[in-house]
Amino acid sequence: MKDLRDRVAVVTGGASGIGLGMARAFAGAGARIALADIEPEPLEAAVRELREAGAEAVGVRCDVSDASSLDALRDEILSAFGAVHVLCNNAGVGGGSPAPIWEQPQDEWDWVMGVNLNGVIHGIQRFVPVMLAQGDGGHVVNTASMAGLVTGGGIYGVTKHAVVALSEAMYRDAQMRQLPLGVSVLCPGWVNTRIHEAERNRPEAPRETPESLSPLVQRMRELAVQQIQSGMSPDEVGRQVLDAIREERFYVLTHAWDEMIRARMQDILERRNPGMVLPPGFAPGNAD
Repeated sequence: MKDLRDRVAVVTGGASGIGLGMARAFAGAGARIALADIEPEPLEAAVRELREAGAEAVGVRCDVSDASSLDALRDEILSAFGAVHVLCNNAGVGGGSPAPIWEQPQDEWDWVMGVNLNGVIHGIQRFVPVMLAQGDGGHVVNTASMAGLVTGGGIYGVTKHAVVALSEAMYRDAQMRQLPLGVSVLCPGWVNTRIHEAERNRPEAPRETPESLSPLVQRMRELAVQQIQSGMSPDEVGRQVLDAIREERFYVLTHAWDEMIRARMQDILERRNPGMVLPPGFAPGNAD
């Protein structure tokens, strides 16, 4: 899709962070924007910002983990714009505790999987058929993470590996059937968003951080927050996604974490037990 002028772009998790960065980039390219988000006040502010910049934009409150909420989102967007050309399944949460993965509570699995994976599934089930029925094609961008390409990552990493695999399956299916459907998987590294504050959107009251964290775990958390807050601008990520759509490029990696990705692939190909390569900013001395 070379030209987004007058095309309709849907962005979930669009009220802030990477979602809003993508919306700004698409609006700058002349697209009409439909933002979906679970937080009503930031959603209103984001729509207002886009409109003041000259874009045609609407906002719809949506919980992507709820299939019926995606049904309503699709219907509202079709009522407002009559078509959908770009879908960004971007809504996501962090989640997970320092406990071993086999000790993670079921409600934690349900929340993180519900948003990060089921939200993507719900999106493609409802919008891809619309895109194909229109006859003029479309493009889907699924937001995964560098955590979906490397070893580890807890529940969050599980969901992001799944989004990468789902996206690869989508791409293969579209190619085999010669469908006019572009697919990209976005794998961001450190980006300056509020994902470390995802607890604010839990279905129940936010949990308190356990006081019994080991000094190492506490330091790793602090380092992660520092890396996020000093990370890439969401607007730069949005520009990279726009370029990927125009170039019909599948893998969108915002950061060069090649050493970590290569280490995992070599472990697999050489039948080795998984190793652990820390991401940039997590040199062993930093976690003492």
